[in-house]
Amino acid sequence: MRPRPTHKSQPSWFSKAFLPDRSQAGFRPSPAVGYGILAASVLFFLLGSYAVFFSAFFPHTGVWALDVLARDTHYKYLAIMLIPAGTGFVIANWVGWQYYRNS
Repeated sequence: MRPRPTHKSQPSWFSKAFLPDRSQAGFRPSPAVGYGILAASVLFFLLGSYAVFFSAFFPHTGVWALDVLARDTHYKYLAIMLIPAGTGFVIANWVGWQYYRNS
């Protein structure tokens, strides 16, 4: 009887993908990346605050995008509510994964 060939595991797609070598000492992202993320976060916070809270108290500004947000009664809450809803789904997924791994 001939021995059966065993299955050799193939490397996953992640190990085949090109990943930059970050093992160099002193590798840090550019400060411009951090400032860009910070500026985008502040802009999102201010725009969301205006759309949800302050647009009801101020008259129309004459800026088309801000006036559209002020007149909207439904979708201006979507981007703001995606954050806690997404966080809840991530936490529930993590808890389910822990139950699965430890059962």
